[in-house]
Amino acid sequence: MGLSQVNGKIPSSPLTFLFALQVEEETAGQSEPWLQDCVVSLSPCADLLVVAHEHKAVFLSAKWRTDESGREEMTLAVSWTGTLNTEEGECVSSSICIPLASQKRSSTGRPDWTCVVVGFTSGYVRFYTENGVLLLAQLLHEDSVLRLKCRTYEIPRHPGVTEQHEELSILYPAALVTIDGFSLFQSLRACRNQVARAAAAGSDMIQPPPLAYKKWGLQDMDTIVDHSSVGIMTLCVFDQMKNASILGGFNASVKGSPPAMNQYVTVGGGPYTGFYYAIEGSSQPLLSHVALAVASKLTSALFSAASGWLGWSKNKNEEEAVQKQKPKVEPATPLGIRFGLPDSRRHGESISLSPCNTLAGVTDDFGRVTLLDLARGIAVRMWKGYRDAQLGWLQVSEEQGDREFSPSASLPRRHALFLIIYAPRRGILEVWAMQQGPRVGAFTVGKHCRLLYAGYRLMGVNSVTSQGWQLHTQQVCLLDPTNGALRTVNIPFHLALSDKKSERAKDMHLLKRLTTILRNFLEREGKNVLLDIKHPAIKKQALESLLSHKNVPVSCLTNITHTVFDTLKQQAHYTKGGLCSCVSFAGNFLFWDCLCGKCPLHKVCDRLQQAGISPQQLLSLLLSMWLQREKEVLQKPNETVRNLHALLIALSNMKVEVSWDPQSISPWWQQVRTTCIQSHNVAAALLAALVVLKSQTCTHIHVSEKHRTHRLSRFYVCVCQLQSEWEAVSLELEQWVVCVRQLEDVLVLQTLLLVPPSQGAAGGTAAQCSIKTLLEGGTGGIADNVSKWVFRHNLSPERLKEIVQKKEGKNMDDKVEQQAGEGRKEEREKSQEDTERTADTVHCRFPHSLSPDLLFAHCCWEYVVQWNKDPEEGRYLCWAVEHLKLVSSPHIQLGISTMMWSTFVVKRFSAATFLIEKVNLVHTDVGMGDKAMTSFLGCCVQLLQILMEADSAVEEVSAPELSVEEVWSGADGPASIAELALEQRGVHYPLVQHHCLLASLLHAAMTFSLKMKPLSLFDSKGKNAFFRDLTTIQLMPSGDMDPGLVSLRQEFLLQVLTNWVQALDDPSSSDSGTGSSPLPSSGPKAGWWPSLCLELGSLLQVNPDILRRHLVCELYNQGLDLRAEEVMLEVEDKDVLGSQLLVLTGQRLCYSLLHSQSQTQAAMELLARLPPTLCTWLKAMDPSELRCPLVPLSQTSRLVGRLIEILPENHAQYVLALHLLEAVEALTTED
Repeated sequence: MGLSQVNGKIPSSPLTFLFALQVEEETAGQSEPWLQDCVVSLSPCADLLVVAHEHKAVFLSAKWRTDESGREEMTLAVSWTGTLNTEEGECVSSSICIPLASQKRSSTGRPDWTCVVVGFTSGYVRFYTENGVLLLAQLLHEDSVLRLKCRTYEIPRHPGVTEQHEELSILYPAALVTIDGFSLFQSLRACRNQVARAAAAGSDMIQPPPLAYKKWGLQDMDTIVDHSSVGIMTLCVFDQMKNASILGGFNASVKGSPPAMNQYVTVGGGPYTGFYYAIEGSSQPLLSHVALAVASKLTSALFSAASGWLGWSKNKNEEEAVQKQKPKVEPATPLGIRFGLPDSRRHGESISLSPCNTLAGVTDDFGRVTLLDLARGIAVRMWKGYRDAQLGWLQVSEEQGDREFSPSASLPRRHALFLIIYAPRRGILEVWAMQQGPRVGAFTVGKHCRLLYAGYRLMGVNSVTSQGWQLHTQQVCLLDPTNGALRTVNIPFHLALSDKKSERAKDMHLLKRLTTILRNFLEREGKNVLLDIKHPAIKKQALESLLSHKNVPVSCLTNITHTVFDTLKQQAHYTKGGLCSCVSFAGNFLFWDCLCGKCPLHKVCDRLQQAGISPQQLLSLLLSMWLQREKEVLQKPNETVRNLHALLIALSNMKVEVSWDPQSISPWWQQVRTTCIQSHNVAAALLAALVVLKSQTCTHIHVSEKHRTHRLSRFYVCVCQLQSEWEAVSLELEQWVVCVRQLEDVLVLQTLLLVPPSQGAAGGTAAQCSIKTLLEGGTGGIADNVSKWVFRHNLSPERLKEIVQKKEGKNMDDKVEQQAGEGRKEEREKSQEDTERTADTVHCRFPHSLSPDLLFAHCCWEYVVQWNKDPEEGRYLCWAVEHLKLVSSPHIQLGISTMMWSTFVVKRFSAATFLIEKVNLVHTDVGMGDKAMTSFLGCCVQLLQILMEADSAVEEVSAPELSVEEVWSGADGPASIAELALEQRGVHYPLVQHHCLLASLLHAAMTFSLKMKPLSLFDSKGKNAFFRDLTTIQLMPSGDMDPGLVSLRQEFLLQVLTNWVQALDDPSSSDSGTGSSPLPSSGPKAGWWPSLCLELGSLLQVNPDILRRHLVCELYNQGLDLRAEEVMLEVEDKDVLGSQLLVLTGQRLCYSLLHSQSQTQAAMELLARLPPTLCTWLKAMDPSELRCPLVPLSQTSRLVGRLIEILPENHAQYVLALHLLEAVEALTTED
């Protein structure tokens, strides 16, 4: 009923459409994940679907309907909807649909009816018909029902395999109830018959038979969330003796025959997986108490359902009184755990039993899928990265066609087992071969689907009644709530094969599938199947079968035959090159001598006409040869072009003459035009197009003979100007004029792209372009090619800006001359001029496609893509940001910045943050070293600043209108980067600023090698807002911050300022002390660090005056007095600054008088003349705190003078400052 996966690759339509699910209007109006909150169960026959939520439920049954096209299809339509709960506050917690087999001899495997079993949080388990009529209700344990699972009869595949009994298992948090399948089947049939008779007779006397069940109290496990009832198993003698020794010790007695046991496997926590074994006969079956409670509830439900058409009701008081009498709940038989898989941190979520009852798949909260060998009780395989996974199993039997070529054809029929894993987080459905096989299929599906795996078939089947039945059941189905589609997975048997015959088995499977398709033939499906066959003999057999079928139209046969032939030709080209060689040889043999003038043209044409070769094939050979021998053609262009024109005229005269409408397209010339459009040999294609244009023009104006000579002479006078002088007097001519113009553009562009890069550039292979590739590249294809050329040539953003804006003045030439060596100056200048002239020509031919904003946008994207491939190359990201700065439109800037951040930057930025926060993380999380990470963080700051500036400017200007050249308006490929940028949503400015703040702190920490925990500088709101989508509105920090947090921020910024001052050059070895030397624009010596710290201080609620005072003191400490004086002008609290600088001055003077190695007699005499208070104060100073104690006395004297200016006269230390001034002046005088 659907498509099967025919090879190990991912087919285009891997999932078979099974039903179109009709959803109620109220459900369809909700959001997509509505299904995740519901309890969903599907019958194995796929004819009944139950969707329940809390206390409401919808039953959907299979029905035939006719669609708009008149085609009949099966759909699932609502058959019943209503409320299921009867106890107050109870909700649906689990449900399954059990199809019951028909007891009639004429049955062929279809179910008689389907019972819906529903478990509730109250502990009740209720049984309903497809129409929602309650048949039976059981309260077997007073706790919430966790899972309902069913096991039905399976025909044993091998002799000696234990035949499994049917049963229904009900899991509670601490108990497991198993209901015998035969007892349940008989009870449900009896209840249904009694309901039918009661509805017909109006009687309320319903006595359902009791159910036989067993109740186990599962012990020694902390939490249980799911289970699987494996069935009856019998240990071998060795395992029996081993278990007896472990359980009973050395002297344990061993029974003569191993006992039969029921195996139950549970998942949850403590241990992660538990194995329970219940020996047969250890617990007697219990009989359910249904005489009072069940009958009354059944009667109540029947009365409520049938009162509308029977007209009888029941006393309400009687009903309430009866409902209060709950049935007796039997105690559970304790069952201890035999063993488990302990993992204190791992908690199981679900378990899925394989159809052969030997394997089980378990999912856990770590996103793992574990494969368990149930016989040995061990985990044999684990898959990672499948959080919230849903599991199913698919068992496929070997078909007769597969067995013919199998080495095990004489053995019993084989079965293949596959595990189906649905990963909703990734929206992918995977198929894995068991046990250690590869992944044989991966299907892209929605992220909100539900994988429905029943794990059972029809109930009521046994070894006698199942003879000759064809069980119409589906093993695995996928329900997609977005479009209401129910799909099933079909996997061919040969995908499980690992021998050498598997390839041939695949082809035999495809051959059989082709036979099925021929019954209702579809050309596309037949073509795909035929192409997928690899074996030559089977492909031949399939083609013969197709050609001999009477239902296939002739047109389909022709198309398929040509497709197969083209595929074989491509295979010959890629393997042996035979076809290409044949075509090239034929073309050269027939036409090359004619093109070179070595062979008379009329003789060749006469022979070709006598040979009976079609003109279209000759034209194809001529054009292929012409394009392949482009270099030889361009060596003698005059002669070859003239002969090509004559050959085209001759071949055109050989074709069948038809009346030509000037307003239609000629198929003959369209063949030539298509070849030129697809060719990468643009120069030869342009010459051919001009020649064909001239030939076609001559044919068109043949009726006007007086203009013929004039037009021909104009062609030979100047062939390169024909397309601009001719007028498009027909649709055919118009097509050729456009084609020639496009070829000219491509030729100029290809000339630029083929310019070899200079030494030291990034290099790489130049892209081969044609009209077809540029049109398929979309509106941004041209700019994308040029951006790749810019990257290969290592062209800086500023240099590209000069070329685009044509600002190549004398200053630039002088700069180039100074940088170039004398020996290579002329050669480099000439090469650079030629390249720039070619680039200018390309820009002139593509004024719209290579507009500055579009070109800079594509260059930005190209560099960031290259950086993402190699994050250690920090220069690529820096240049990407520089290209982004050159984009003039804030709308494009905003969109590209947003895309760069979300696509490439934010993931590494968050990894870098956590790397710095937790130093024990390895650098592979970020993929770059310290130097590259520092550059990366600096680029993050610039990118976020551009983003904020663009967001502020978009309201002031309108969005640009992007356009392309008229001849390139037919581009139908992907949108350009600029177009994608204009479609981006706006950002939340405070959130961008918040990230920019973090990036600046991280950049400072990495630049100055500061140990810090960046996230510790933010409160909980600030931490939660990081790494969110910039277009969303987040809860941001507001109000006054905690003083302790502000203190940490202040300490960090003061440390940044200190390290920046220390990074500046020593004044003794440079001119930095004069304040005249410029500072670099990047790195730890950049001059913008102080202003950045002040800006960060205002955002972090740090007093900026404290930062300025600290910076002044640090600059004086470093001996950079002039820079300190510049900052001092902005300090507000001069009193505190004066006190701080007074200490620093005392330290300088103390070093000069007491600690300098070049102490003079005059200095010692001066020290003796100083006031005692000043002398004592100086001796208490510690000059070792000065980083630059050797400062000229003139600078210290200037500093003391500044102190006198900023300190008020009533200051406590003003007199001390005056004494310092006198001492410094005295020292200066002595010097």
